[in-house]
Amino acid sequence: MATANERIPVLVTPQEKETIAKMAKDAHMSMGEFLRRAASSFRPSEDEQVLERMIDQMLKTTARASTAVDEALSFVDASNRRIATMESRQAH
Repeated sequence: MATANERIPVLVTPQEKETIAKMAKDAHMSMGEFLRRAASSFRPSEDEQVLERMIDQMLKTTARASTAVDEALSFVDASNRRIATMESRQAH
């Protein structure tokens, strides 16, 4: 493994620094090692693809649910009309 001898200055808020320091400590790593590992494991294109597939599935599921609700409401409306017709016949 090559010796780390390059710096990447990154500005963070005091709260962000505190959070990163705690996460690194909890992982029993230095902040530098923690940040190197976090950066090397980050795969934005994979994350975006997973998110896009989840959104596509959500849209399909939402469309099916919306259709099912519309069909149920139509069924209830038709049933209510039949009941109203039967009740009006009984009243006469």
